[in-house]
Amino acid sequence: MPKDSCKTKGLYAFFGENPEEAHRQFFKPEPRMSRRGFFTGAGSVTAGSLLGMTVPFYANMPHGLVPAAFAAEDVLVGKDGLTLLNDRPINAETPAHLLDDAITPTARHFIRNNGLPPEDVDAEGWTLAVDGLVENPGMYSIDDLRSGFEVTTMALTIECGGNGRAFFDPPARGNQWTVGAVGCAEWTGVRLADVLKNAGVKPGVVYTAHYGADTHLSGKEDKQPISRGIPVAKAMTDTVLIAFAMNGGPLHRQNGAPLRLVVPGWPGSCSQKWLTRIQLRDVVHDGPKMTGTSYRVPRYPVAPGDKVPEEDLVIIERMPVKSLVTSPEHNSRAERKVEVRGHAWSGDRTVVAVDVTIDFGKTWMAAELDGPVNVGAWQNWRRTLSFPEAGYYEVWARATDSAGEMQPFAIDWNPKGYLNNTMHRVSLRVA
Repeated sequence: MPKDSCKTKGLYAFFGENPEEAHRQFFKPEPRMSRRGFFTGAGSVTAGSLLGMTVPFYANMPHGLVPAAFAAEDVLVGKDGLTLLNDRPINAETPAHLLDDAITPTARHFIRNNGLPPEDVDAEGWTLAVDGLVENPGMYSIDDLRSGFEVTTMALTIECGGNGRAFFDPPARGNQWTVGAVGCAEWTGVRLADVLKNAGVKPGVVYTAHYGADTHLSGKEDKQPISRGIPVAKAMTDTVLIAFAMNGGPLHRQNGAPLRLVVPGWPGSCSQKWLTRIQLRDVVHDGPKMTGTSYRVPRYPVAPGDKVPEEDLVIIERMPVKSLVTSPEHNSRAERKVEVRGHAWSGDRTVVAVDVTIDFGKTWMAAELDGPVNVGAWQNWRRTLSFPEAGYYEVWARATDSAGEMQPFAIDWNPKGYLNNTMHRVSLRVA
């Protein structure tokens, strides 16, 4: 592990990827003390800059434990019940049972950052540049967007491309998302298509390029943490928004305030936060996290653990069909009769069926499924279940989309742990 891992990746990632090695590097016993240790190593991380003192009971500290002093109480201000996966950059997911609302509250929308959020997120004075291959390049304030284009509010689903990574075997490197890197909030803004039409899209445009005000973890001003884009055909659809409000209020700082893109049904990385510039290009965008292995999967099935040449990786576009059980809570107790409910979604498609089973897949029962409140929103479903006797049960849910694709029990492994849409399983102990 590099000596500056903690500095660049954060304590949670530092300990999460290899707890034993992280513990060895982070807690180095003082030579003249047999049972005491203090913080050294890890690049510039020192005792003085962290705790500033020894840890008398160091020998009793479990390996892999991130010290509570670094819980950073202000990291998740304005968020309710999220699980912090990493603190540098901040990444936090929402437990499934806290996603039970039809519309995800701002306080329960997951956070996926690649760099450090800008310090100044005041909407007053914020500007968005639209340039590249356009007839009329321009600069827009948020007031310009509000007054110059139709303002619309839509419920739109955003899901991290790595949602479900924790369930791959062998493990894939990266934030170990379980099922909670998804949300469907109500976003208010203007259509990206309207802004691009106003700018005048020149012939030959292939891709958009998105830029934000966040900074690289290294602190180097010439490096960007992420700059992705989408094919211009996707950009010109009616559901891609330049958003300046969330659930009727301001955007949360960690969710991109004061301006962001929302590209529903595609990896959340396309939905650039702290948006400052949209460029139109005549090639596929090659910004940070657009090339190499980032947000790409093999074009053919591979064996677990195989290394895949970069030329055999393809850019992820639409997200796969998926469902989530939000009630009852996983590993909880239930009565003999209970309503099970959740959400389902499938990239640019609609979901046409959700089925559930309580007998490990031998028989399936159709759930009641609502249509989406608008294109790009997840769909809510429910089913009242009667358990034949007391005991341990698992409720599995699977969704089928408008192209006939059905959520699988297991999927092919891929090196980066993307697109895991395996059936969600919730365990219940029935009285």
